[in-house]
Amino acid sequence: MKYLVVSDNHGDRDILIDLAETYRGKVDKMFHCGDSELEPTDKLWNDFIVVKGNCDYDPEFPDMIVEKIGMDTIFMTHGHLANVRSGLTSLALQAEKAKANIVLFGHTHEIGCEVRANVLYLNPGSISLPRGPIQLKSYAIIESTSEQFIVQYYGRNHQKYKELHFVFNKK
Repeated sequence: MKYLVVSDNHGDRDILIDLAETYRGKVDKMFHCGDSELEPTDKLWNDFIVVKGNCDYDPEFPDMIVEKIGMDTIFMTHGHLANVRSGLTSLALQAEKAKANIVLFGHTHEIGCEVRANVLYLNPGSISLPRGPIQLKSYAIIESTSEQFIVQYYGRNHQKYKELHFVFNKK
């Protein structure tokens, strides 16, 4: 399965239109980890599964979702309610309760992916306002096979960041 993951566009609707048009039919699902600053009724959400960020004020956005797709159970939340700036412990407990093998979150605007206890934790960074040591506007594509998680980060021009390619073996 292939998943596109984006977060923290902060009102930049055009980049989400571009992503939807570029990847529609090429990935199995598209996920938005919050802080879109768009309305929950926006027709873009026909293409994306979306959660509420700390800058999304409409209560129609869910705080978190659990999505089962094939062999994957994906838990997604923005991250502010799980205090991700202080670590992944709270997020890991929520993911364990959901029996997730993939956890998606945003909030920090920082690129990051790692596997802990056979669970992939991924922050796609920010497509508009990057922070932290890797100052790249980014989104991620996850390919989940029976044996591996393959993660590739991309820029707004859909070009691969070659140094941001990760392969994690499933156990």
